[in-house]
Amino acid sequence: MTGWLSANVKKTSKEGMVQKREVVRLAIAGRAAPYVPWHCTFTVPAVEKLRRLYGVDDVDAAIDNHFVKLGSDIGFFTELDHDRFCDYFGVVWDRTVDKDIGVVEGCVLPEPTLKNYTFPDPAPGLIFDEIDSRIARYPDCFRVFKIGFSLYERAWTLRGMENLMMDFISNPAFVHELLGAIADYNIVQVRRALQYDIDAVYFGDDWGQQRGLQMGPKLWHEFIAPQLKRMYGEVKRAGKFVMIHSCGKVDELFDDLIGLGLDCFNPFQPEVMDTFALMKKYHGRLAFHGGLSTQVTLPNGTVDEVRAETAKLIAAGLQGGYIFSPAHGVQRDVPVENMSAFIELLQAQPGYCRA
Repeated sequence: MTGWLSANVKKTSKEGMVQKREVVRLAIAGRAAPYVPWHCTFTVPAVEKLRRLYGVDDVDAAIDNHFVKLGSDIGFFTELDHDRFCDYFGVVWDRTVDKDIGVVEGCVLPEPTLKNYTFPDPAPGLIFDEIDSRIARYPDCFRVFKIGFSLYERAWTLRGMENLMMDFISNPAFVHELLGAIADYNIVQVRRALQYDIDAVYFGDDWGQQRGLQMGPKLWHEFIAPQLKRMYGEVKRAGKFVMIHSCGKVDELFDDLIGLGLDCFNPFQPEVMDTFALMKKYHGRLAFHGGLSTQVTLPNGTVDEVRAETAKLIAAGLQGGYIFSPAHGVQRDVPVENMSAFIELLQAQPGYCRA
């Protein structure tokens, strides 16, 4: 990426400032940028609070988020009836409580076999039809094609969490077949996405919990890593950035993930890892996106505490290798005053100027 950055870093906005797309590229490459870039996400109830606060529908534009999201980080759904949705893979989700994604209902693969299951079209129009229009709407944003539930999560939503965990031990050949088929599906999508002028491909796949990996490191290396190598390799060969989202304590995998081609990790939860120590340890090797506590500070802290934590993250990120964000999509229990506190501080950075 160094050559691209050298050739393009002088591109500026009308105000003479480096555009958001370039600022993010510098940050991911571990180089100092004019300011710390940001991309913050919010759950449906939190978005409604910000819409009322700003008096607008487009919260991304109001806070000047730095990414334009292409594809989808959660998948594509058809509404069945009130609060029940079916995704593209045939999984039914109950959104009675969780309005953003929901809770899996039933089991698409009740037996450890793909014999009677057909994967959907990996590159339908609904995934790609809006890419050109979204890029045109946010032309100076960093362009991220997202594949949510990209491997392990797709597997357990189809097979069931408990079933898949037992399959790792009892039916390993099936697990390899299932994960390989999911990776094949994603690779077709990646190749199609790379036909557009994008900057990165983002793979969402939660492996962690508060104290470590859900399946443990041995099973992760045996089943997950080989498919990641295939998927990340498609992106790296095209000269694009690889970004991932994986909740929980997964920092034991960072060196392995770098070896597989990872450039930027999200959500970077401070409750389960030492974010500032990791930023120093991996500077120039791995960038981070996240870091502001969504379990403690945002829902329970004061405005001053939110500002203090935000300021500390910004100061640490000025050397590059960091994109600011809350550690997950901001939840409904966060006061709008705490949301506006970190947004105001981001926009007050000396090097930042709204295009």
